[in-house]
Amino acid sequence: MIPKKMQAYLREHLPESTIENRLICDGPLRFLEFGYKDVHLLSRLGITRDKLGPRLVACVWNDASPLEIGGFVVVDNLAMGQPSMGGIRMLPDITPIDIHNLARGMTLKNAAANLPYGGGKSGIVAELGLSPEEHREVVRGFARLIRRYKEIYVPGPDVGTNDADMKTVAIENGMDSAVSKPADMGGNRIDELGGAAGGVVIALQRLLEIMPRLRVLPQFANLQIPDANNITVLIQGFGAVGAHAGRILGERLPDARVIGVSDLFGYLYDECGLPTEKLFALWQERKFVTTPYYQEVIAKVGEKKCPTKFSTDANDLLRESAFCFIPATPVFNYLGVMPSEGASMTVDRMGTWSLIVEGANTYSPDLNRKAARARMEQVVYRQKGVMIATDYLVNSGGVIFAAQEHLVKTPAHLRFPKDILGKREAVDRWLAEHAAELAELSETRRIAGEEYREKVIAHNMNELVEFLTTDINMLPCQAAERISIRRLTAKEHERTAKDIMQPIPTIEVSKTIQEAAALLVEQSSTILAVLSTEGTLTGIVTDWDLTRAIAQGFSGDLNLEKIMTREVVFASPFSSILDIVHELEQNAISAMPVVDEGRVLGMVTSDLLAYRYLLRFLESEVE
Repeated sequence: MIPKKMQAYLREHLPESTIENRLICDGPLRFLEFGYKDVHLLSRLGITRDKLGPRLVACVWNDASPLEIGGFVVVDNLAMGQPSMGGIRMLPDITPIDIHNLARGMTLKNAAANLPYGGGKSGIVAELGLSPEEHREVVRGFARLIRRYKEIYVPGPDVGTNDADMKTVAIENGMDSAVSKPADMGGNRIDELGGAAGGVVIALQRLLEIMPRLRVLPQFANLQIPDANNITVLIQGFGAVGAHAGRILGERLPDARVIGVSDLFGYLYDECGLPTEKLFALWQERKFVTTPYYQEVIAKVGEKKCPTKFSTDANDLLRESAFCFIPATPVFNYLGVMPSEGASMTVDRMGTWSLIVEGANTYSPDLNRKAARARMEQVVYRQKGVMIATDYLVNSGGVIFAAQEHLVKTPAHLRFPKDILGKREAVDRWLAEHAAELAELSETRRIAGEEYREKVIAHNMNELVEFLTTDINMLPCQAAERISIRRLTAKEHERTAKDIMQPIPTIEVSKTIQEAAALLVEQSSTILAVLSTEGTLTGIVTDWDLTRAIAQGFSGDLNLEKIMTREVVFASPFSSILDIVHELEQNAISAMPVVDEGRVLGMVTSDLLAYRYLLRFLESEVE
């Protein structure tokens, strides 16, 4: 059944007639889909369309399941490539705007990481406290819903889901239908390996080397970089990213000290350094650390004798001072200028820091949130002289690791046979039979992920500092967006007809005008490719050709040959976007087929170019 909160949200934000008229039914599965042109309906869902996207917003649910199964899917942009990638978030109050904000972050993150994938995200509306069996069944049901979008969206884990859930998705939809799967599936399990957290530490290491360049800016004129044994770190949110960041920091910068951590129940602080290995083990066991550590260590020793401070106000961690602050809790605004912004801490009460490395996803395309972010950076970066490494330049280690499951291809013989899809026991037996090869594949992907992450994130930090030092008026959030937009632009220059084409209906040359008209209506198309008996392109028929034929009194039984256009303007699969635009403009047509040696592969249209592939916009952003 549809989740009650989701149903209430849709009824509140969409007209009943829209839900009835736009609803797509596939057995018990239900889909409400909105695209780039649906400006008004998107706005009712809280989403403001801009020139990057979104391409698809889908509300999906199972109408017949005994459990509440439903949520939202957003494919924001495919300029970097197809499919899009982004995690499945599972929380009670997820809304389309939440998922769109996260999907836009993935668009920029994948671009910043120079990965050939677009930005997407999905969210399951589910109450907390589900049993393990119920949780698995909800994920399984959601996997069946998103199967419809498997060509344009590949999920990974996010808040509320994990690597084991991606195994559930893969069991339902196929080996390559999810990323960050467990090792027994050849996966690169970002939760277990700390993919995103490793990127945070790499960024910190690189910035320690290059931050002296910031001294050309007035706010950093007196910047001091401490020795390795005097580097102190605060971690807000000792969870999937924060806990691994503490662990990896101990491995890569062993002399640095984590002096404060927080979670949902409070924060711990010790200026001499916290025992991160013990805290990491505690997190693995309990998923929370502050209260258990207080009960098992501080309370036993006595608060007066123990050097570690504990407070039940988690946000007060941000009042402590350290060289580096790592926000790794899933909140948009960890710092705010005004109390009304609802941030974890206002900038006038924050501690003294030199560097912020954002482990959490903080980006939002919402104009109000972007304005709040700019206000914060005006104070923190420009006035206080705190360097900020923006989230999607830093925490892309997770998607870099996950992407290796597509970049390092799964050999054909290691993909599930179709007859075992959806059958967990059969899949487990099949995995056991191929365990050695899958373990080798997993290790290959892990190594590839580590190498790529190291290179890309260090490069991102170089670019960030370069942008900031060459433009005194630029804020870190603006520089980060410029970096991603520049990569999107470069990728647009490389795209060809085969990358952007969409399907074109085809009809045999022996068919009649009436049959052609029926096919146009059935396919909701304005153009048909007419094929010879050998299956090669011999002409095209448009809705205008049919309208003119009827106006001239031609019978519906007349053969298509009598009205079709024989001299067809077409694109090759390797025609650039600009070449296609020129052809459309020069020949005053709105669509043309993509043809390779007579074979019809698809078509490109002016609508497709105008609404999805925004080269001119991206170029203007860079300029």
